Order: sequence, then structure tokens, then C-alpha cells
Amino acid sequence: MRPATLAVMKPSHPAFTQVDHRPWPIPGGPWTWRQNWHDLLFAHWPVPAADLRRLVPDGLNIQEYDGTSWVGVVPFRMTGVMRRPLPDLPWVSAFPELNVRLYVERDGKPGVWFLSLDAANPLAVWAARRFFYLPYWHARMTLSTAGDEYRFRSQRRGASPMKFAAAYRPTSPPRQALRGTLECFLVERYCLYCQSPGRSLYRAEVLHTSWPLQDAAAQVEPDELLSTHGLVVRGAPLLHFSRGVDVVVWPLAKVGA
Repeated sequence: MRPATLAVMKPSHPAFTQVDHRPWPIPGGPWTWRQNWHDLLFAHWPVPAADLRRLVPDGLNIQEYDGTSWVGVVPFRMTGVMRRPLPDLPWVSAFPELNVRLYVERDGKPGVWFLSLDAANPLAVWAARRFFYLPYWHARMTLSTAGDEYRFRSQRRGASPMKFAAAYRPTSPPRQALRGTLECFLVERYCLYCQSPGRSLYRAEVLHTSWPLQDAAAQVEPDELLSTHGLVVRGAPLLHFSRGVDVVVWPLAKVGA
């Protein structure tokens, strides 16, 4: 095969600089979406799996680490969000986002189940609902900085103006999560699960390099956000910060098809 042909076949996205860390091989087909995730706070609280069962479809297993399930709240900002091969558009491709997520598994593939996703871009909300069946909501959002501190605010638009606020900062040098640890269980996930209006389950594979994690300090107000899902958390959260990763996403594949 000629070198020019090899160059064409070689993936050009930064997400492909590391692939052997995934628990299973990357999909064989082409990826369809790209995005960059920046300045993330991972705030996690332990929640009994029995309290989460009603929030997750029967076809997915709720995962536990040492007998405990977790709910995660993740504020961050996105850039470079676009369907392949279209170029980035400044008024479409960059916006803050806020996720509430659980940790599930199907067919030996641990992934994420989103309870809600709020975003400041209405087109992104429409596209995620349309192409990925994800429970996105349009919200007014800001993510600002003051020194080494990040300040995130969100208020959902519409009849139920849910509010969320957090102030956070990294407190340690970056590291990668070690396999088998709780922080690896919480962040190193390479697919998401979703359910169509017809109640069929789907999986979307993702690829990015291992998370550059840091310890974090934060003030988080999760009660209003989590109460929309009937969840109550107590005690201080487990906190991590990440500068971010570059990501590619494959099309949905029906689970069990």
C-alpha cells in the first residue's frame, strides 16, 4: 500500500493519540461527531442502587463500586461540537453544559446513563434530542474564571426554571486514574446509553485519551438539580477536576439488535 493511502486512512483527530486504554476495541465504522470538553468538575455522591432502579431502563444494569452506586453532577464547557465533516461554527459549536449521570452496564460495556443534560445552545439541544435521544434542556448558563477558580451558573428555561451553581478549582497536579480505583470507575467510561421514544435501547461509543484528573475543592448547590429526579444526597461530594479531553463519537447502535 502506498504511503499516501496510509496517510488518508490514519485517523487525524487528537482523540486517536491513545486507544489501548479503552476496555474494548474502538468501533470499526467511522465516527460521526467531534467535540472538546474543558474545565470539568466531577462531583459525585453515593446513592443506593435501589434508589436509582426506577430511573434506569430494565435492560441496563446499575453498577456499584464496593457495594455503592454513585450519581455524578458535571458542569463544564464544550467547544468544537460538530457533525463530521462540517466545520466548527462559533455560534453553534461552543457553549457551557451541565450533566447529571449514573453508571450502568450492558453486555460487558460499562457506560453512562444521563438523567439530564442542560446546555446553553438551543441547536445543540435539538440535535442531541434528535440524533441521540438524550434528555437535553435549554438553559441560561455562564462559566467564568477568577484566578484559579471556575464559577458556573445555570438556570433552565421554560416552566420549570431549575437553578444550579458551583464554584470550583483544582488543588493537585494532574494524574491519570489507576485501573481498579473508584476514580477510574467514575470517569473512565467510553460509551453512553440512551432510549428511543419507542423504548429501544441504544449505545453510542466514544473515544478520548485518559482523563487528566486533579483533586478539587468546590462549593456545589446540587439539591434543586437532583430533586428534579427525586434524589436526595447528603454529605460532602467526592470531587475531581479536569482540564479536559478531545472527543469523537460514533453513531448510535441498537443494543441487543
